Amino acid sequence: MRLVEALRRPIAEDLSGFVALLNRHQVPCRVSEEAGQQVLRVPDGWVEPVRELHQRYLHGEVPEAVAVASVGRGGEGLSVIGQTLARYWLTSGVLLITFVVAGLTWLGEDLEMVRWLSFLDFRIQGGYIYFATLHQMYVVGDWWRLITPIFVHFGFLHLAMNSLWYWELGRRIEARQGALMLLGLTLLAGVASNFAQYWWGGPGIFGGLSGVLYALLGHCWLFQRLAPSPAYRLPQGVVILMLVWLVICLTGIIEVVSFGTVAIANAAHVSGLVVGCVTGVIGGALARSRGR
Repeated sequence: MRLVEALRRPIAEDLSGFVALLNRHQVPCRVSEEAGQQVLRVPDGWVEPVRELHQRYLHGEVPEAVAVASVGRGGEGLSVIGQTLARYWLTSGVLLITFVVAGLTWLGEDLEMVRWLSFLDFRIQGGYIYFATLHQMYVVGDWWRLITPIFVHFGFLHLAMNSLWYWELGRRIEARQGALMLLGLTLLAGVASNFAQYWWGGPGIFGGLSGVLYALLGHCWLFQRLAPSPAYRLPQGVVILMLVWLVICLTGIIEVVSFGTVAIANAAHVSGLVVGCVTGVIGGALARSRGR
């Protein structure tokens, strides 16, 4: 098998992690020292995918999903997908539940199904919606409603954007701090954002993972500031974009330009971000103290 140069890196750079990644995905490679630099060689057909994978690896992205598209071939690609889903089983599980709920509710169109998952039960009569109260929820024991709205999405774009961001951020936390941490943060942010949206906006039909996503973003962002970790290294533009979008939504301009057809759960977003920032500061501080 003919190996050709794919990367030339400084001698001080530790390539062992990246080489282990390539080995895990059965990519033949060899590293040699030439003229004071490390030279990584791979089969001719895999040069560009490996270079792209290395760039993402340097930016701290969890690389298995990239490897599926770039390196995996045929049966190997399916194997890598299975390994990725198994490794990030909680992130995958949350998304699976989200997709199942999207199907059962017809992306929020089936209100009879939505009512079983909404924060408060409701009934539709004579063109009006009548909501139950928090006390009634407490009396009948519908405790699942505290969290289930995060799985309800209204429209394909709503589902697609939230799912992609949960996969991107959730697997980082699962890889760095474990599935239990991701589960706890998802539940905490979900309950907090649902309560905040109810408290601020009153009874209504709302849902989506976006409050949780802002919690994951805030957690990764501030954890990284206190205890730098490749897994939590987010491009600066991503953080700025998400915060700018939050501010734009808070102005109410989205509702205006959509003529009221789109409602943004601003309280859920803000409360989720606050929760994530708090956990990120605590987690980052603990990690920093242990590192010392």
